Amino acid sequence: MGGPLLEEGTAFARLEGAALAERAAREGLTRSDRASAAPHPAGPERFEVVVIGGGQAGLSVGHHLAARGLDFVILDANARTGDSWRARWDSLRLFTPAVFDGLDGMPFPAPPFTFPAKDEMADYLEAYATRFALPVRHGVRVDRLTREGDTYVVRAGSKVFEAPQVVVAMANYQAPRVPAFAGELDPRIVQLHSRDYRNPAQLRDGGVLLVGAGNSGAEIALELARHRRVFMAGRDTGSVPFRIDGRAARLFLTRFVLRFLFHRVLTVGTPLGRKARPAVISRGGPLIRTKPRDLAAAGVERVPRVEGVQDGRPRLADGRVLDVANVVWCTGFHPGFSWIELPVLDASGEPVQERGIVPGEPGLYFVGQHFLYAFSSAMIHGVGRDAARVAAVVVSRSRAARGRAHLAPSAASTRADVVEAAP
Repeated sequence: MGGPLLEEGTAFARLEGAALAERAAREGLTRSDRASAAPHPAGPERFEVVVIGGGQAGLSVGHHLAARGLDFVILDANARTGDSWRARWDSLRLFTPAVFDGLDGMPFPAPPFTFPAKDEMADYLEAYATRFALPVRHGVRVDRLTREGDTYVVRAGSKVFEAPQVVVAMANYQAPRVPAFAGELDPRIVQLHSRDYRNPAQLRDGGVLLVGAGNSGAEIALELARHRRVFMAGRDTGSVPFRIDGRAARLFLTRFVLRFLFHRVLTVGTPLGRKARPAVISRGGPLIRTKPRDLAAAGVERVPRVEGVQDGRPRLADGRVLDVANVVWCTGFHPGFSWIELPVLDASGEPVQERGIVPGEPGLYFVGQHFLYAFSSAMIHGVGRDAARVAAVVVSRSRAARGRAHLAPSAASTRADVVEAAP
């Protein structure tokens, strides 16, 4: 969808990024140069702020920190900015139109009501990091976060980074979640989690059981149904009551749902949002582009939940045993924050925070979490608001610390003068 216009827009982003990089090289070292070009010292590297995560959340935070002149680094486990998008299934397109897919300071370069492909989103993020000279350090996978006194210590293999403030800018879906009984399935059944699914060629001939009925599951089910029989297990999450690519959506409904309902009504600041938040986090949001009738028309058969395994085959809650050759688990993710060795996670592994600020750990923040503040918090168009708020707190605390450091020598000098003047 969008075809040549999207390609032209993405090409523009690449060219703009290349031109900016060339200009930066002519003008001298930038923040990005410090992160990727300068030799890394053997000891700990110290910054005012360390941002963990180089996706849209980390880049959004970085944009606001850079605008205020802080010394920071963004640590990205991927080899290239945007790789978390490039690694997703081949046919993926964003569920939101391009007009809502830009980060602060840089609109997405595509016609407003087209739906960017995953690689186009990845290229946009890469161009964004280049345009604002964000100090992204690639290939740095953090495996430990601790605190020593007033300093947070971030370890990534042999690399150590220290800072008085750390922003964990990562979504709370890092580790694939599959039921324990998955290991009991016949080894001849191909099993993939949605994180590892790329295209139908990965699967064996024969039927597919798709477990999980959220947006990812529905999109993958539609694709697979063109090639083979597909069963879908999972509770109905509902769907938005209009076509996201229709005329009414372009005129009014998309903006109403994304910018008003998801962004301003369903928040932790409203009774409706507080009531909806637990269900959204545990079960996911409504289908945005795919409708239940689309699945039915494609021949996708809805079945009860998967309860276990019988004779190596998946057993459903109604007692049926499905003879399928493939199972695709669209069953969500664990938060994946076990590397945070601080008392900031609840019993389910989710961070305890208030709009991204951790009450018991001054200097530690989260951005990019699902429903961090609003339903839109994990969406491209919503992450910027959370990033701006957290960055404002970071900047305020950093300036206060600078002020204390500036006053400290004067105070010490005054005390010395008093001592020397004493009889």
